[in-house]
Amino acid sequence: MRLFSTNKTSPSVGIEEAIFQGLPPDNGLYLPDEIPVLPETFWETCESLSFQDIAFVIANAFFKEEIPAEDLEGLIQKSMDFDAPSVKIGDDLYCLELFHGPSMAFKDFGARFMAAVMSYFLEKKNRKVHILVATSGDTGGAVAQGFFGQSNIDVHILYPSGKVSDIQEKQLTTLGENVKAIEVDGTFDDCQKLVKTAFLDEELRSKLNLASANSINIARLIPQAFYFVYTYSRLKEKHFPIVFSVPSGNFGNLSAGVIAHKMGMPVHRFIAATNVNKVVPEYLKTGVYESIEPSVSTISNAMDVGNPSNFPRLKALFGDKFEDLSAAISGYSFTDEETKQGILEVKNMYDYVVCPHTAIAYLGLNKYLENTKERVSSVFLSTAHYAKFLPDVEAVIGAGLPVPERLEELLDKEKVALSMKPDYSLFRAYLDDLI
Repeated sequence: MRLFSTNKTSPSVGIEEAIFQGLPPDNGLYLPDEIPVLPETFWETCESLSFQDIAFVIANAFFKEEIPAEDLEGLIQKSMDFDAPSVKIGDDLYCLELFHGPSMAFKDFGARFMAAVMSYFLEKKNRKVHILVATSGDTGGAVAQGFFGQSNIDVHILYPSGKVSDIQEKQLTTLGENVKAIEVDGTFDDCQKLVKTAFLDEELRSKLNLASANSINIARLIPQAFYFVYTYSRLKEKHFPIVFSVPSGNFGNLSAGVIAHKMGMPVHRFIAATNVNKVVPEYLKTGVYESIEPSVSTISNAMDVGNPSNFPRLKALFGDKFEDLSAAISGYSFTDEETKQGILEVKNMYDYVVCPHTAIAYLGLNKYLENTKERVSSVFLSTAHYAKFLPDVEAVIGAGLPVPERLEELLDKEKVALSMKPDYSLFRAYLDDLI
């Protein structure tokens, strides 16, 4: 399989090279020349397959030329050892729970699969890499858990000071060993800019053998397609068109859903649900893209992205045609006050507790359903466990809530992080000392 850059000035590469490069030299994003389409027989019988079976079929469509089937099956079994259930909470209304992995966020799917694949390639060639990743919240914890203890891989996670929850911060600052945290005095966009600039620094990149674990990396997106297809397989017998509402910040999750759709998965509509960092919903209304810099801080902090990295990839998946993209995706944005009302509504109507990001997905779905009379299977994605945002959720609900033991244990651990200004010269000097 060959992958091209969305900026279209870098040469195409194989999937292994794309994974370790992260970004093409022209600062675009990698996408396959052609999205593989799964045969009709798969879609007709997928309800009989397990999550791991479906994950293997999708992964094999991308990696069959690089990883033997038996090895790939082993990587799937090792990395995808948790569930992605669609919980029915109302009539034709389902919450896709993506928080059953080790960090209790959807990014466990991408981070664990990517770590397994990277380690596989590195061990075969006896190579070492340095992972740089920026996080607005859950990416850091998932990457930290996914790559912790992996041989031949060192990880540096950059996060904005004071803009992640206490539990999120503890998840990425308490592991140690091959996982280091850098607390940046700025926004997520500042963190992301530092990482991107480092990847475009050819001298540094070659000396440290840099790789990325952000959603800019194609290895993060492919496994996120697993749970879209798995959800379809469990709901297809309802015989209603499926609508997915995706809480969106950097737009990797929605891009993965579109990849699943391009592989043949029937979807009636995607909903891009955001907080007040509403770059893409505005684009879907006007056809004009205007980034928000700096990004605006909200209680749905993992979505506080003013210039979504995956947006060029999302456009490229539709051939850079606004008409095609807007025909498949509706966009809605919500304030913090509306988000709080969403949390309360879900609790009062369905006795179900959601995090702020999940509440935004729920609100986006409701907004779409207000304008359609067609009966659909409605799915809103729950991207993180509510306990990761406990103070905000408890304040809205007005009651204490139980915390999973694995998260509660983190609160007593000591944070270890290097403080840094959002200055690339300082970041470069720090990285130089690693050489």
